[in-house]
Amino acid sequence: MGEVRIITVNQNITADNDMAADMLRKRLAAQGTLFLNFMSGPGSGKTTTLTALINRLKDDYRIGEMDVDIESRLDAQRVADATGVEALQIHNCGLCHIDADMVTRALTEYDTEGLDLLILENIGNLVCPAEFDTGAHKNVMLLSVPEGDDKPLKYPLMFTVSDIVLINKIDTLEYFDFDLDKAKERILKLNPKAEIFPISAKTGEGLDEVVAVIKREIGLIKK
Repeated sequence: MGEVRIITVNQNITADNDMAADMLRKRLAAQGTLFLNFMSGPGSGKTTTLTALINRLKDDYRIGEMDVDIESRLDAQRVADATGVEALQIHNCGLCHIDADMVTRALTEYDTEGLDLLILENIGNLVCPAEFDTGAHKNVMLLSVPEGDDKPLKYPLMFTVSDIVLINKIDTLEYFDFDLDKAKERILKLNPKAEIFPISAKTGEGLDEVVAVIKREIGLIKK
């Protein structure tokens, strides 16, 4: 009979990343920069939502934006063209996530001094991005109506780690079998502290409430 060895690992395998995340969070807070990490699945309307939010905030705050993609610079270019803010495209060499160390290295090429708000548009994926702390002060997750109200059941970690959940494309509710109350109930069961906002990036419905929350968080960072 073969011998089986058991090895006990007492340190979390993400401990190094967690340490890097804490250092980045503290550094950005010390300079008065709020860092938001936006996550979602593909096609949720993340870039459109970010563009709309930035355009509502840019007259009052200095904003920087970063996009993560396996390839291309499409999203970063879209944000830069539509808002006029400086955008940075991060290519993550085929990985399904970005972590705090990657963000820290990217920021060596991006001067964040003086920024009030730094936004990361994470890669479109409902699994991997939720597993890695990016160093953000708040995680924001987009769930779109066409994706279905069962996503909190299928991808619980994503909703558990998200501080703010935006339910996008509510202008399409009449066309899809999506129960808004059931979605909220499922999210809050996983994360009772989550702030949930039904929005439409297309029509602008609900975006003023999200802007108010971002302004609140910027104010808290600068205290």
